[in-house]
Amino acid sequence: MLQFHDSTRREWLETNGLGSYASSTLSGMGTRRYHGLLVANARVLLTKIEETLVVAGRRYELSTNRYPGAVHPQGYTCLKEFRRSPFPTFFFECDGARLEKTVFLVHGEDTVVVRYTAGQDCELELRPLVAFRDYHSLTHENTALSAAVDIAPGLVTVAPYPGLPALYLAHAGGRVDPRGCWYRNFEYDRERERGLDFQEDLFQPYTLTLNLAKDQTAAILASTAPRNAESAEALRQSEIARRNALGPDSLHRAGDQFLVQRAGRSTIIAGYHWFTDWGRDTMISLPGLTLSPGKLETARAILLSFASVTDRGMLPNRFPDSGGAPEYNTADATLWYFEAVRAYTARSGDFDLVRDRLYAVLADIVSWHERGTRFGIRMDADGLLHAGEPGTQLTWMDAKVGDWVVTPRVGKPVEIQALWYNALRTMEHFAGRLGHPTARARYASLAGRAAAAFARFWNGPSACLYDVLSPAQADSSIRPNQIFAVSLFHSMLPPDRAAAVVEAVLQHLLTPFGLRTLAPSHPQYRGRYQGGPLSRDGAYHQGTVWPWLLGPFIEAWLKVHAGSAEAREQAARWLAPLLQYLDAEGEGQLPEVFDGDPPHRAGGAIAQAWSVAELLRVRQMLTYKQ
Repeated sequence: MLQFHDSTRREWLETNGLGSYASSTLSGMGTRRYHGLLVANARVLLTKIEETLVVAGRRYELSTNRYPGAVHPQGYTCLKEFRRSPFPTFFFECDGARLEKTVFLVHGEDTVVVRYTAGQDCELELRPLVAFRDYHSLTHENTALSAAVDIAPGLVTVAPYPGLPALYLAHAGGRVDPRGCWYRNFEYDRERERGLDFQEDLFQPYTLTLNLAKDQTAAILASTAPRNAESAEALRQSEIARRNALGPDSLHRAGDQFLVQRAGRSTIIAGYHWFTDWGRDTMISLPGLTLSPGKLETARAILLSFASVTDRGMLPNRFPDSGGAPEYNTADATLWYFEAVRAYTARSGDFDLVRDRLYAVLADIVSWHERGTRFGIRMDADGLLHAGEPGTQLTWMDAKVGDWVVTPRVGKPVEIQALWYNALRTMEHFAGRLGHPTARARYASLAGRAAAAFARFWNGPSACLYDVLSPAQADSSIRPNQIFAVSLFHSMLPPDRAAAVVEAVLQHLLTPFGLRTLAPSHPQYRGRYQGGPLSRDGAYHQGTVWPWLLGPFIEAWLKVHAGSAEAREQAARWLAPLLQYLDAEGEGQLPEVFDGDPPHRAGGAIAQAWSVAELLRVRQMLTYKQ
């Protein structure tokens, strides 16, 4: 039997290649507003199914819920085993009575299949609970909900609110009782911990009763389109084949969950449960998620998708949940695009894409940055990039609470200069390949100016780089942003300074799960990412550990140690704790962040694209024989 703590803290995730998902805890107890069996288009449709196993007149409640002052029922006591592969599978045993449950999403459509196999002759009562709400919100008992259900042979249709899509629940051979009711006051533990509203009411529109013989299997299909329950086995076999084609490696399978088609474009979901596709996250994640596993066509499609939405020399920072206009409030996403294109061409040899489709876009981006674009992003007289205006956050360290900008980095952030130089050298190479000598010379000149001015970033007393330069001051906070000045393909640092930067990051920021965002010696260091929004956002970039930063750190480490066997062995040891987390507590995924202080508890989103992507990228780097 799984213990209550483990079964309610560990979370599983299913995705469908469209950005929709199913997710909950191992026990089935919802602990987040984002948990659900079918969460499609940022809307929680089917939250869960309450299940009762009836054997020889004895009833066994398999669900687990928290209500005020009580956990009821306590189905987790019957949960004997959980398996993640090929799908989340739950093995229940109650006084010798057994039931196996499997949950999976159908790739390419908003359909979840919940499949039950009986261990003996039994009756199974299923009570779907629906929310039909935005996944950031909570629902409560209300009179606007329509309790009516449409019952047809093998199909029940639920449409509780006008203007929202219907939910179609297919079954085979069951009895439907259309009497519905509200379940009140579910409590979500993770929401309570996050300092947010944590109580919700859910509606049960009907009860489905299935009679199963020993070893018989039955399924319920919940979908945004009518389905037939008889197709469940074919869908299962097709999905097994698709996943088998990904190979047995759990890291590759984790990466596949972020690659989606959304709003007609190829893109990358930044994280589950609450992220959409972000320009910065997509470009950082692209090499690991697409190039490392050899998905070159996917990489090409993503690069073209984002080329089509550049505006005033900028890539979007974020595409809103609702599908509205993209937001262009980022200084680094656009510069990461150059590195993604460079990495793609280096891996694929597809220079035709640059010549025919991307070079003009990239050249226009540089031009806009030279003369200035949104939010004060512009090339200064010294050749470096200035970015930012008071009250805005344009770099990846973007936490803001109301009017409080937690990490104000207006001026010349160190990683923006590293990315700018890398972009200019990349354009120098592209222009040379295309036979544009004048453009090549101009990009080389711009890069040279930037490199000369970048010398001012050297913090001699600390033997590392300043984090931000502004006319008023040089920020000497020891942060991980300086590592990009070493790790990026084109670097401005001489070898001795590059080695010193890596050593500083190693001594002050490295943990078993990634890099801290601020050295513990700093007075503003926060070692715990916890509490309400104010507390969490105040710690987000003030010491919290980010796994994705381990990628550039290892790349920089290998560079300054000339890729020696000893350096590679040490890098592999640094990767080990995250890979262990992936296969154990992470249930096949890597989270957004960890606490800065031991024991480095995981936090934030349970699955983050760039956390997985950077491990894929540097792991391949370690296995490649130079």
